[in-house]
Amino acid sequence: MAIERPDNQQMQTTSFIDVSDIIGRDNLKNDLVSKLLCEGSEQNLHIISLVGMGGIGKTALAQFAYNNNEVENNFEEKIWVCVSEPFDEIRIAKAIYQSLEKQTPNVVELEYLLQRIRNYVKNKKFLLILDDVWNENDKKWEPFYHCLKNGSRGSKILITTRKKLVARMMNSNDIMNVGELSYEENWSLFRKLALFERPLDEYENLEEIGKKIVCKCKGLPLATVTIGSLLRFKGSKDQWEHVLGSELWKLENVEKGLLTPLMLSYNDLPPMVKQCFIYCSIFPKDYEYRFEDRLIDFWMAQGYLGLEKNDENEEIIGKEYWDYLLTRSLLQENKSWPWCYKMHDIVHDFAQFLGNNECLFAEVHGVEDPITNSSHDKVRHLMLTLNGVGASFPESTYRLKWLRSLLFTRHTFDTESLTSDVLARLFTELTCLRSLKLEAKFNFEEIPKEIGKLIHLRYLILEDQRRDHKIKLPESLCELYNLHTFELGNCLVETLPQGIEKLVNLRRLQFKTSDHALLYMPKGVEKLTGLRRLSEFVIPGGGDHDNKACSFEGLKNLNRLEGSLKVRGLGNLTDVSDGKLTNVFKNKEKLDWLDLEFYKSEEEERLGEDDELLLKTLQLPPNLEDLLISLYRGNTVPSTNWMTLTKLKVLTLERCSNCKHLHHLGNLPFLEMLRLIGMSSVKIVDDAFWGIESETSSSSSLCVHFPKLTEFSFYDTKEWEEWDCKAEEFMPCLAKLSLVSCPKLKALPDRLLQRTTLKQLRFSKSPILTERYNKETGEDWPKISHIPYIEIKGELVQDEQ
Repeated sequence: MAIERPDNQQMQTTSFIDVSDIIGRDNLKNDLVSKLLCEGSEQNLHIISLVGMGGIGKTALAQFAYNNNEVENNFEEKIWVCVSEPFDEIRIAKAIYQSLEKQTPNVVELEYLLQRIRNYVKNKKFLLILDDVWNENDKKWEPFYHCLKNGSRGSKILITTRKKLVARMMNSNDIMNVGELSYEENWSLFRKLALFERPLDEYENLEEIGKKIVCKCKGLPLATVTIGSLLRFKGSKDQWEHVLGSELWKLENVEKGLLTPLMLSYNDLPPMVKQCFIYCSIFPKDYEYRFEDRLIDFWMAQGYLGLEKNDENEEIIGKEYWDYLLTRSLLQENKSWPWCYKMHDIVHDFAQFLGNNECLFAEVHGVEDPITNSSHDKVRHLMLTLNGVGASFPESTYRLKWLRSLLFTRHTFDTESLTSDVLARLFTELTCLRSLKLEAKFNFEEIPKEIGKLIHLRYLILEDQRRDHKIKLPESLCELYNLHTFELGNCLVETLPQGIEKLVNLRRLQFKTSDHALLYMPKGVEKLTGLRRLSEFVIPGGGDHDNKACSFEGLKNLNRLEGSLKVRGLGNLTDVSDGKLTNVFKNKEKLDWLDLEFYKSEEEERLGEDDELLLKTLQLPPNLEDLLISLYRGNTVPSTNWMTLTKLKVLTLERCSNCKHLHHLGNLPFLEMLRLIGMSSVKIVDDAFWGIESETSSSSSLCVHFPKLTEFSFYDTKEWEEWDCKAEEFMPCLAKLSLVSCPKLKALPDRLLQRTTLKQLRFSKSPILTERYNKETGEDWPKISHIPYIEIKGELVQDEQ
């Protein structure tokens, strides 16, 4: 099967155009801002509604007002809540609470949440945006109104809705109708998207056709954005005329004037990208795709990305398909959170329409069963969410025999636990599953052995929301020979199945579990040579595990590992002198983050010389960018063999209790950040600590120590008393300096403080420093007063950045 790519087109992954800027509508924008700034009548709470059809630009107008500088300065608090359908009072109250209190509430009682909100906004001037409201039931709105009306005079609520009835029900003081863009405004928006930076001759060749296409968009911004994003990748006049002459313009469906641009954009997608687009409708409206990799994994599990055996190409193709949807505005980037993406609700409706009920999101409240409709027999991809007291796994799910994706989660903590019986039946009945995500309270001690029946499964995530609950994995898990990704979250899993070597297609084995839960890696792990992601490798500490465990040396076979890796239990190694461990990391060229933890299981003391020899022996991954070393017992860090790590930018040494000096560390050529945490043996930091020779030496006078370092942090160094710096060329690029919990440190070196590059200084829990550099009374305040940003004891003292 060939890998499908867009014909004759190179993906332009970095050339996104910001379509969030509102073109035109100056009068409406000015009027909206004026209403928000107006103190109004004696009534404390003023409600404004933006009313208009879907895709007309209501949310964009609300975003413009929300981010306006004058509006920003006019309110003490600003809250944005995407309401959508259904009107979930608890979810909305939680969102308001979280925005105000800056923390996630762990309660689900509406009365409690509303009371907290009421107390918080009392006598405060706030702006609340309620985006995409559909609810017409005043009984659901009334508690919120009474809760919010105690804000100070000038407080505003801004609503966006498609229904004027909703605006009236919410007692809007002002109803502003959002109509179509004028032809000139629509043309400006289209031109920005479809004709931006084109050569003059090409622009002139396409301009006339473009104006005709804009007329067909009927003043709808979403239609213009969709069709403009499509034509941005079309260079010939014939291609533009083909779009203009399409019979689809004669159709009217979904929303007036919107089906045709969406259908034209959809028809331009390669077949496999079309499947990926439709799959997105498994998620609810306004769902934020937090990370593109997760969605790409779901596509991969369904075989949408081409050759299943060539997973490297699959991931590359997945990112291309993602960018294809993004650049066509079928997915939209959240400008405030660059790693978050979402789908416009009308585009979501369109994807569901095309999927013909193959993708379904269902929410279970109490004992109701939302999957009883006969049309649900067509469902192939299901996201199921439990919400509310007593909500349990719906019986009807078992009859969806052809289900290929099941994503199961819960919103509240008072739903029913997931039992072993439910899982056993699920594994027996739904044997066509390729993706399975279970996020719930697990009320069992062992995953049922029936999981071995899911022979088509490629993607498996198990996340136990009870967190401190021990779970055993059955050997039958190793029958899932198609498994590509296996993730465990919050599960106390002590052992992996011994037959894990059977999972020959496994590419990702990741644990997000409690520290030190996993006791060892089974021997079969060393045969999983296709592994790309491994979150942790554990070296056992004696006992009866050694004969079952994969040795540390076995890790050298996994040379396709990439990203990050934690190795735990290095302190348990007993023979580090024979050179067998030299090449464990040597050929792992795609590892860029490494955590080496010298944890030791047994209580007897380990010689620091063994740790030093091991660290000196290991050849670290050549492209390493971030290195963390913890619980290391050596007196120094043998860093001379790290000089070849030309990409190492971040180094953290944590709880290295015997470490007294760090010779040669300053010679790392590209190190940008250094963090030293819990260095309990350090009393003096001077040139000798760093191994810097006397400046009288001609060779050392030419040496620059830490030439690229911009951030330096010392944490929890309780015995540190003196810091001296005589070297001329020492940290010449230092921009940020942080010290926390250094109670005996007497002063900071003048040579460092005089750096013109130093822009930020922070120290806390360091009483001597606090007194010495106090802005009002400190004798050495003049020595730091030139630094633009200073924070002492967690309080901002100076900010001139």
